[in-house]
Amino acid sequence: MKLRIPMKPAARRWLMLSPALGVIGVLFVGGLALAAAQSFGYFAPTGENAFTLRHYAALSDDREVYASLWLTLKLATLATVISAICALALALGLREFARRSRAVNMLLQIPLSVPHLAMAGALITVIAPSGLLARAAYVIGLIRQPADFPALINDRYGAGILLAYVLKETPFIALMTLALLARLGDEYEQAARVLGASAWQRFRHVTLPLVAPAVVSSSLIVFAFIFGAFETPFILGRPYPAMLSVVAQQRYLDVNLAARPGAIALAVISALLTAALAWAYLRLTRAFIGLERPFIL
Repeated sequence: MKLRIPMKPAARRWLMLSPALGVIGVLFVGGLALAAAQSFGYFAPTGENAFTLRHYAALSDDREVYASLWLTLKLATLATVISAICALALALGLREFARRSRAVNMLLQIPLSVPHLAMAGALITVIAPSGLLARAAYVIGLIRQPADFPALINDRYGAGILLAYVLKETPFIALMTLALLARLGDEYEQAARVLGASAWQRFRHVTLPLVAPAVVSSSLIVFAFIFGAFETPFILGRPYPAMLSVVAQQRYLDVNLAARPGAIALAVISALLTAALAWAYLRLTRAFIGLERPFIL
């Protein structure tokens, strides 16, 4: 006869999650703790072994850091908002087709399999001054020479970076939204239509609140990813101002090891800002749209 020890549901869930939490704790939390210690003055290669805040104080007077922070916030916010709007429109437009055929979901999954590095390389061949669009505009007479094509790569506004992330993240948010729409059905919208609600009223008061959890949660993932991304801004962006991850990487690889603690401090600040902004974004969106409280273990 087996002896079964009674266990509360919450304790059982934590026990089931313990292997994954252990890996995350060792690799992520452990790495973040080590980086924080090095940024606070415990960096053996330069002989630092005492607590100090001078690396963080130096960043507070660094104009490049402020320019990079503003560029990172601007691009991450714009890319997330544009991707969410495009994804919502795409999901609602393809809703009926997705019900009848699985090909829609398969087509939306194709961009997800393309690495961000490959997307950046593809964009260079298409929208660069010597790319396909510039040559096509020259052939049909829109510009006098390919070099007259608007600079979308390595430009001061980060247009190429923004375009790359919108193309990559829109299908992801659309897939999440379509999955929720398929599970919910259209009974609520049909009921609102019977009661005389207009198309805009059905969208604003029925459809949008229903799909908000999927759109917000996936947008949150997208925002956090873009804020800390490196490869696409490194390829498509300018050396100055660059996004925070690029600046941190450049300083970390500096031949002068004394600059490395400052680069680590910048990376730690970036991680903390990502967490804080994600929390604030979720709280504000929940307040304006009226999201349900998330399930808590």
